[in-house]
Amino acid sequence: MKAYVLEEIGQLAYKDVPTPQLGDDEVLVEVVNAGICGSDIPRIFKTGTYHFPTIPGHEFAGIVRQAATEANKRFIGKNVGVFPLIPCMECEPCQDMAYEMCKSYNYLGSRTDGGFAEYVAVPVWNLIELPSEVSFEDAAMLEPTCVALHAVRQADMMEVRSAAVYGCGTIGMLVLQWLAAMGIENIYAVGTRKEQQELAAGLTTCTFCSCHEKNPVAYIREQTDGAGVDVVFECVGVSESINNAVSLVRAGGQVVFVGNPAGDITFDKQIYWKILRQQVAIYGTWNSSFTKEREDDWHIAVRAIRTGIIRPSAQITQRFSFYRLHHGLQVMHDKGVFTNKVMVGRELS
Repeated sequence: MKAYVLEEIGQLAYKDVPTPQLGDDEVLVEVVNAGICGSDIPRIFKTGTYHFPTIPGHEFAGIVRQAATEANKRFIGKNVGVFPLIPCMECEPCQDMAYEMCKSYNYLGSRTDGGFAEYVAVPVWNLIELPSEVSFEDAAMLEPTCVALHAVRQADMMEVRSAAVYGCGTIGMLVLQWLAAMGIENIYAVGTRKEQQELAAGLTTCTFCSCHEKNPVAYIREQTDGAGVDVVFECVGVSESINNAVSLVRAGGQVVFVGNPAGDITFDKQIYWKILRQQVAIYGTWNSSFTKEREDDWHIAVRAIRTGIIRPSAQITQRFSFYRLHHGLQVMHDKGVFTNKVMVGRELS
């Protein structure tokens, strides 16, 4: 089969490799669509994966083509999405079904071979069957869609009337979609580009604030009569945005830290005092819940996509055929043009 193999940092080779051999609990998934995650860029160009060689790619969907056991042959021909985290099933979080917090997990696309290939060996446990109304592009975006939903579900949303999303990348834009789907009355988005504003306007009725044109803290405080918003989702992961996120929240409000840190994070003294004196609740979030139950993040997301409440593929800004994945990676790496989600597909020309 053809695959993109990361042989060392910065050296991604498109080459023939053996089709994966299946373990008893695995099926062979033919990849139809795969999304390029922002984390794929440093993984390929800067930091590397956990070992070499590795086939990257953890956002993908496809069709089950083979199964190792008779019992699992029922999956053959099924359209599936894939939860990329493979839990150990033994640690304390796993025993509590909090698999996203597993202490000894494997991960498709970084710790074991992933979706930038024609075929992937996937544990049956990690599959989610797709209804016919869910496209492969939408299914390939289930992972970031569920990361965004998981972040929103960390906060107590019962009394929330206003919210801000700081950072309008893929996850931030998906958080905006979930907030709109929940009927939040006043949503503010803080971004850096006009293209983000245009994309957000097509997905929600949020108020957009460009960091390059206005001070987001001053602007949103003015819009809320000086009070701040009920909850802020910080989706950047740098000290400035984290400090600003706390500045934006009202007394007794909530801040959810979503963005992966780009480096060490420091709080300004007055910001830390605000957290203490105004009793601001701080939440962390990581990955998404996948328990094979109806109310986990993935099953909620599939239903929301099926009914059109959430439209992940509306965030796709560039599409490439599978053999041009290099171009998609370079576009994201160079940052010369606006991207929100870059998608590759086997059926694209």
